[in-house]
Amino acid sequence: MKRSDLEWLLQLDGETYWIDPKGEYWVKFEVSRVEPNEHMPDGIKYSITLHGKGNERIIGYDNAHALKPKRKRFGAKRHVWDHRHFKNRTEPYEFDSPDQLLSDFWKDVDCILKEGGTP
Repeated sequence: MKRSDLEWLLQLDGETYWIDPKGEYWVKFEVSRVEPNEHMPDGIKYSITLHGKGNERIIGYDNAHALKPKRKRFGAKRHVWDHRHFKNRTEPYEFDSPDQLLSDFWKDVDCILKEGGTP
């Protein structure tokens, strides 16, 4: 990961943007440095969310907590921290870079705003 990509993402910390003309949807960025560890090897903790009417979280990408693994009969349990929330669904997300994270997030936002579709 390029250091400049990380610095650019960190600069978004605390930012909130209204993203539609009617003022019904907004995004919020929470990004901070942490000591690199097995769950956050890049040294960042992030939560990037899209909210709608009534402050409902519609989409969220974060690594703030472990994602409970699906039950498997055999094999080691793998605790995934990078994940995506969509309404009542939570699924693993493969973090590649800050640039890819933002690209994936905005693609989901566009889908919601254009068609009311599901990412």
